[in-house]
Amino acid sequence: MTSTTATLTDPKQYVGKKHQDEALVIGWQHHTATTQTVTVEWPAHHAFYTPAPGAHSPLLLTESIRQALALVCHTSYDIPVGHRMGWEHIRFHANPAALRTTGAPVRADLRVTHSAVTRRRLGSARLTAHVIATVGNTYAGSAEIHYSAHPAAIYDRLRGRYADAALAFAQAPAPAEPVPAHRVGRSEARDVTLTPTDTPNHFGLRVDTSHPVLFDHPHDHIPGMVLLEAAGQAVLATATRPVTLTGFETDFHHYVEFDAPCTLTTAPAPPGLDRRPRTLVTAHQNNREVFTSLIATAQAAAR
Repeated sequence: MTSTTATLTDPKQYVGKKHQDEALVIGWQHHTATTQTVTVEWPAHHAFYTPAPGAHSPLLLTESIRQALALVCHTSYDIPVGHRMGWEHIRFHANPAALRTTGAPVRADLRVTHSAVTRRRLGSARLTAHVIATVGNTYAGSAEIHYSAHPAAIYDRLRGRYADAALAFAQAPAPAEPVPAHRVGRSEARDVTLTPTDTPNHFGLRVDTSHPVLFDHPHDHIPGMVLLEAAGQAVLATATRPVTLTGFETDFHHYVEFDAPCTLTTAPAPPGLDRRPRTLVTAHQNNREVFTSLIATAQAAAR
Protein backbone atom coordinates (compact mmCIF):
# COMPACT_ATOMS: atom_id res chain seq x y z
CA MET A 1 0.00 0.00 0.00
CA THR A 2 1.28 3.47 -0.80
CA SER A 3 2.10 5.45 2.32
CA THR A 4 0.37 8.72 3.02
CA THR A 5 2.01 11.38 5.13
CA ALA A 6 0.47 13.94 7.47
CA THR A 7 2.20 16.76 9.30
CA LEU A 8 0.75 17.73 12.67
CA THR A 9 0.26 21.46 13.07
CA ASP A 10 -1.02 21.11 16.64
CA PRO A 11 0.48 17.95 18.19
CA LYS A 12 -0.82 18.67 21.69
CA GLN A 13 -4.40 17.95 20.61
CA TYR A 14 -3.39 14.31 20.15
CA VAL A 15 -0.62 13.61 22.67
CA GLY A 16 -2.10 14.96 25.90
CA LYS A 17 0.42 17.70 26.62
CA LYS A 18 -0.60 21.20 27.65
CA HIS A 19 2.79 22.68 26.79
CA GLN A 20 3.55 22.25 23.11
CA ASP A 21 7.32 22.08 23.65
CA GLU A 22 6.72 18.76 25.45
CA ALA A 23 4.92 17.34 22.40
CA LEU A 24 7.59 15.24 20.68
CA VAL A 25 5.53 14.05 17.70
CA ILE A 26 6.17 15.92 14.46
CA GLY A 27 4.52 13.69 11.83
CA TRP A 28 3.23 10.26 10.86
CA GLN A 29 2.82 7.86 7.95
CA HIS A 30 -0.06 5.46 7.42
CA HIS A 31 1.15 2.22 5.81
CA THR A 32 -1.65 -0.31 6.31
CA ALA A 33 -4.78 -0.68 8.39
CA THR A 34 -2.63 -1.92 11.26
CA THR A 35 0.76 -0.27 10.78
CA GLN A 36 1.88 3.35 10.99
CA THR A 37 5.19 5.15 11.48
CA VAL A 38 5.29 8.08 13.88
CA THR A 39 8.23 10.49 13.76
CA VAL A 40 9.33 12.24 16.93
CA GLU A 41 12.02 14.80 17.54
CA TRP A 42 14.14 14.75 20.69
CA PRO A 43 15.74 18.03 21.77
CA ALA A 44 19.49 18.27 22.08
CA HIS A 45 18.96 18.46 25.83
CA HIS A 46 15.65 17.75 27.52
CA ALA A 47 15.02 19.50 30.83
CA PHE A 48 14.02 16.22 32.51
CA TYR A 49 14.79 13.28 30.22
CA THR A 50 18.47 14.18 29.79
CA PRO A 51 19.52 13.57 33.41
CA ALA A 52 23.27 13.68 32.74
CA PRO A 53 25.46 14.98 29.92
CA GLY A 54 25.86 12.62 27.02
CA ALA A 55 22.72 10.52 27.12
CA HIS A 56 18.95 10.74 27.19
CA SER A 57 17.00 8.60 29.64
CA PRO A 58 15.36 5.50 28.16
CA LEU A 59 12.10 7.00 29.40
CA LEU A 60 12.37 9.69 26.73
CA LEU A 61 11.74 6.86 24.29
CA THR A 62 8.92 5.55 26.48
CA GLU A 63 7.28 8.98 26.53
CA SER A 64 7.70 9.10 22.74
CA ILE A 65 5.89 5.77 22.48
CA ARG A 66 3.11 7.02 24.76
CA GLN A 67 2.59 10.03 22.53
CA ALA A 68 2.78 7.93 19.36
CA LEU A 69 0.04 5.60 20.61
CA ALA A 70 -2.17 8.54 21.54
CA LEU A 71 -1.76 9.91 18.02
CA VAL A 72 -2.29 6.61 16.23
CA CYS A 73 -5.31 5.47 18.19
CA HIS A 74 -7.04 8.80 17.49
CA THR A 75 -6.07 9.17 13.83
CA SER A 76 -6.06 5.55 12.62
CA TYR A 77 -8.50 3.72 14.89
CA ASP A 78 -11.23 6.34 15.34
CA ILE A 79 -10.76 6.63 19.10
CA PRO A 80 -12.15 10.10 19.96
CA VAL A 81 -9.68 12.57 21.45
CA GLY A 82 -11.85 12.83 24.56
CA HIS A 83 -11.39 9.15 25.45
CA ARG A 84 -9.20 8.40 28.45
CA MET A 85 -6.25 6.11 27.77
CA GLY A 86 -4.58 3.87 30.30
CA TRP A 87 -1.72 1.39 30.09
CA GLU A 88 -2.18 -2.06 31.58
CA HIS A 89 1.12 -3.70 30.61
CA ILE A 90 4.31 -2.63 28.89
CA ARG A 91 7.39 -4.63 27.94
CA PHE A 92 10.12 -2.26 26.80
CA HIS A 93 13.74 -2.49 25.65
CA ALA A 94 16.10 0.38 24.84
CA ASN A 95 19.47 0.52 23.10
CA PRO A 96 21.57 2.96 25.17
CA ALA A 97 23.83 3.66 22.16
CA ALA A 98 20.90 5.20 20.27
CA LEU A 99 20.09 7.49 23.21
CA ARG A 100 23.44 9.24 23.28
CA THR A 101 23.14 12.97 22.73
CA THR A 102 24.73 14.60 19.70
CA GLY A 103 24.52 18.29 20.58
CA ALA A 104 21.62 18.73 18.15
CA PRO A 105 17.98 17.60 17.97
CA VAL A 106 17.52 14.01 16.79
CA ARG A 107 14.60 12.45 14.96
CA ALA A 108 13.41 8.94 15.70
CA ASP A 109 10.93 6.80 13.77
CA LEU A 110 8.51 4.61 15.70
CA ARG A 111 6.90 1.88 13.62
CA VAL A 112 3.64 1.00 15.37
CA THR A 113 1.71 -2.19 14.61
CA HIS A 114 -1.50 -3.07 16.41
CA SER A 115 -2.11 -6.81 16.69
CA ALA A 116 -5.44 -6.41 18.47
CA VAL A 117 -8.13 -3.74 18.70
CA THR A 118 -11.21 -4.95 20.57
CA ARG A 119 -14.24 -2.69 20.59
CA ARG A 120 -16.65 -2.86 23.48
CA ARG A 121 -20.15 -1.64 24.10
CA LEU A 122 -20.59 2.07 24.80
CA GLY A 123 -17.34 2.97 23.06
CA SER A 124 -14.54 1.47 25.13
CA ALA A 125 -11.64 -0.33 23.43
CA ARG A 126 -8.71 -2.51 24.39
CA LEU A 127 -5.63 -2.41 22.18
CA THR A 128 -2.30 -4.21 21.85
CA ALA A 129 0.55 -2.41 20.09
CA HIS A 130 4.07 -3.39 19.08
CA VAL A 131 6.62 -0.64 18.48
CA ILE A 132 10.08 -0.70 16.91
CA ALA A 133 12.06 2.53 17.18
CA THR A 134 15.02 3.57 15.04
CA VAL A 135 17.30 6.60 14.92
CA GLY A 136 18.57 6.76 11.37
CA ASN A 137 19.59 3.18 10.67
CA THR A 138 20.23 2.38 14.33
CA TYR A 139 17.86 0.26 16.41
CA ALA A 140 16.74 2.39 19.35
CA GLY A 141 14.31 0.15 21.16
CA SER A 142 11.08 -1.82 21.08
CA ALA A 143 7.93 -2.22 23.12
CA GLU A 144 4.75 -4.20 23.49
CA ILE A 145 1.91 -2.29 25.14
CA HIS A 146 -1.54 -3.41 26.23
CA TYR A 147 -3.80 -0.44 26.86
CA SER A 148 -7.39 0.70 27.03
CA ALA A 149 -9.42 3.71 25.97
CA HIS A 150 -12.69 4.70 27.64
CA PRO A 151 -15.28 7.39 26.93
CA ALA A 152 -15.39 10.04 29.65
CA ALA A 153 -18.70 8.77 31.06
CA ILE A 154 -17.40 5.22 31.53
CA TYR A 155 -14.04 6.39 32.82
CA ASP A 156 -15.69 8.67 35.37
CA ARG A 157 -17.83 5.77 36.56
CA LEU A 158 -14.68 3.63 36.97
CA ARG A 159 -12.92 6.36 38.92
CA GLY A 160 -15.82 7.18 41.22
CA ARG A 161 -14.90 9.86 43.76
CA TYR A 162 -11.56 10.40 42.00
CA ALA A 163 -13.10 11.25 38.64
CA ASP A 164 -12.64 15.02 39.00
CA ALA A 165 -8.98 15.57 38.06
CA ALA A 166 -8.77 19.01 39.66
CA LEU A 167 -10.10 17.73 42.99
CA ALA A 168 -7.95 14.58 42.94
CA PHE A 169 -4.87 16.59 41.99
CA ALA A 170 -5.47 18.96 44.89
CA GLN A 171 -5.31 16.04 47.36
CA ALA A 172 -1.57 15.58 46.80
CA PRO A 173 0.44 16.56 49.89
CA ALA A 174 3.51 18.77 49.69
CA PRO A 175 6.46 16.79 48.27
CA ALA A 176 8.44 14.96 50.94
CA GLU A 177 12.19 14.99 51.47
CA PRO A 178 13.91 13.49 48.40
CA VAL A 179 16.48 10.75 48.27
CA PRO A 180 19.86 12.43 47.52
CA ALA A 181 19.72 13.28 43.83
CA HIS A 182 23.09 11.71 42.96
CA ARG A 183 21.86 8.30 44.15
CA VAL A 184 19.25 8.23 41.39
CA GLY A 185 21.32 9.76 38.60
CA ARG A 186 19.94 13.25 39.02
CA SER A 187 21.48 16.64 39.73
CA GLU A 188 18.34 18.46 40.91
CA ALA A 189 16.31 17.52 43.99
CA ARG A 190 13.06 18.46 42.28
CA ASP A 191 13.62 15.68 39.70
CA VAL A 192 13.75 12.97 42.39
CA THR A 193 10.62 10.80 42.61
CA LEU A 194 11.59 8.88 45.76
CA THR A 195 11.71 9.71 49.44
CA PRO A 196 13.83 7.70 51.91
CA THR A 197 12.50 5.30 54.55
CA ASP A 198 14.10 3.55 57.54
CA THR A 199 13.90 0.16 55.81
CA PRO A 200 16.60 -0.90 53.32
CA ASN A 201 15.42 -1.18 49.71
CA HIS A 202 12.13 0.57 50.59
CA PHE A 203 11.22 4.02 49.30
CA GLY A 204 8.24 6.29 49.39
CA LEU A 205 6.85 7.66 46.13
CA ARG A 206 7.61 11.37 46.05
CA VAL A 207 5.07 13.44 44.16
CA ASP A 208 5.71 17.05 43.20
CA THR A 209 2.66 18.23 41.29
CA SER A 210 4.44 21.49 40.41
CA HIS A 211 6.96 19.61 38.26
CA PRO A 212 6.55 21.06 34.75
CA VAL A 213 7.29 17.81 32.88
CA LEU A 214 5.90 15.04 35.08
CA PHE A 215 2.72 17.00 35.81
CA ASP A 216 2.15 19.08 32.71
CA HIS A 217 -1.54 19.38 33.69
CA PRO A 218 -3.86 18.08 36.46
CA HIS A 219 -4.45 14.33 36.58
CA ASP A 220 -6.99 12.26 38.46
CA HIS A 221 -4.28 9.73 39.39
CA ILE A 222 -0.49 9.53 39.35
CA PRO A 223 0.54 8.99 35.71
CA GLY A 224 2.25 5.84 34.56
CA MET A 225 5.29 7.80 33.37
CA VAL A 226 5.83 9.02 36.95
CA LEU A 227 5.57 5.46 38.26
CA LEU A 228 8.06 4.18 35.67
CA GLU A 229 10.46 6.99 36.58
CA ALA A 230 10.16 6.14 40.27
CA ALA A 231 10.73 2.44 39.61
CA GLY A 232 13.85 3.22 37.58
CA GLN A 233 15.15 5.55 40.28
CA ALA A 234 14.59 2.84 42.89
CA VAL A 235 16.81 0.50 40.89
CA LEU A 236 19.53 3.14 40.55
CA ALA A 237 19.33 3.93 44.27
CA THR A 238 19.91 0.30 45.29
CA ALA A 239 22.47 -0.68 42.66
CA THR A 240 25.92 -1.55 44.00
CA ARG A 241 27.65 0.03 40.99
CA PRO A 242 26.70 2.59 38.32
CA VAL A 243 24.18 1.07 35.91
CA THR A 244 22.08 2.10 32.93
CA LEU A 245 18.46 1.07 32.57
CA THR A 246 17.94 -1.01 29.43
CA GLY A 247 14.43 -2.38 29.76
CA PHE A 248 11.44 -3.04 31.92
CA GLU A 249 8.34 -5.19 32.04
CA THR A 250 5.61 -3.46 34.00
CA ASP A 251 2.08 -4.39 35.02
CA PHE A 252 -0.24 -1.66 36.26
CA HIS A 253 -2.77 -3.37 38.55
CA HIS A 254 -4.58 -0.38 40.07
CA TYR A 255 -4.63 3.39 39.76
CA VAL A 256 -2.18 5.06 42.14
CA GLU A 257 -3.92 7.87 43.97
CA PHE A 258 -2.61 11.21 45.20
CA ASP A 259 -4.21 11.05 48.64
CA ALA A 260 -2.38 8.06 50.15
CA PRO A 261 1.28 7.04 50.56
CA CYS A 262 2.76 4.62 48.03
CA THR A 263 5.78 2.46 48.89
CA LEU A 264 8.25 0.95 46.41
CA THR A 265 10.38 -2.08 47.27
CA THR A 266 13.30 -3.50 45.29
CA ALA A 267 14.50 -7.11 45.22
CA PRO A 268 16.99 -9.01 43.04
CA ALA A 269 15.43 -10.99 40.18
CA PRO A 270 16.84 -13.69 37.88
CA PRO A 271 18.63 -12.40 34.76
CA GLY A 272 16.70 -12.19 31.52
CA LEU A 273 17.32 -14.21 28.37
CA ASP A 274 20.02 -11.70 27.43
CA ARG A 275 21.67 -12.37 30.83
CA ARG A 276 21.25 -8.76 31.87
CA PRO A 277 20.88 -8.25 35.64
CA ARG A 278 17.30 -7.52 36.67
CA THR A 279 15.56 -6.01 39.67
CA LEU A 280 11.94 -6.41 40.68
CA VAL A 281 10.24 -3.24 41.88
CA THR A 282 6.92 -3.70 43.66
CA ALA A 283 4.66 -0.84 44.73
CA HIS A 284 1.92 -0.91 47.37
CA GLN A 285 -0.74 1.61 48.29
CA ASN A 286 -3.57 1.14 50.79
CA ASN A 287 -2.28 -2.37 51.55
CA ARG A 288 -2.55 -3.66 48.00
CA GLU A 289 -0.10 -4.15 45.16
CA VAL A 290 -0.63 -1.40 42.61
CA PHE A 291 2.15 -2.09 40.12
CA THR A 292 5.21 -4.25 39.52
CA SER A 293 8.17 -3.56 37.26
CA LEU A 294 10.94 -5.97 36.31
CA ILE A 295 13.85 -3.74 35.28
CA ALA A 296 16.95 -4.79 33.35
CA THR A 297 20.25 -2.92 33.60
CA ALA A 298 23.70 -2.78 32.04
CA GLN A 299 26.93 -1.48 33.47
CA ALA A 300 27.07 2.26 32.90
CA ALA A 301 29.54 3.43 30.28
CA ALA A 302 32.53 5.37 31.54
CA ARG A 303 32.26 9.12 31.00
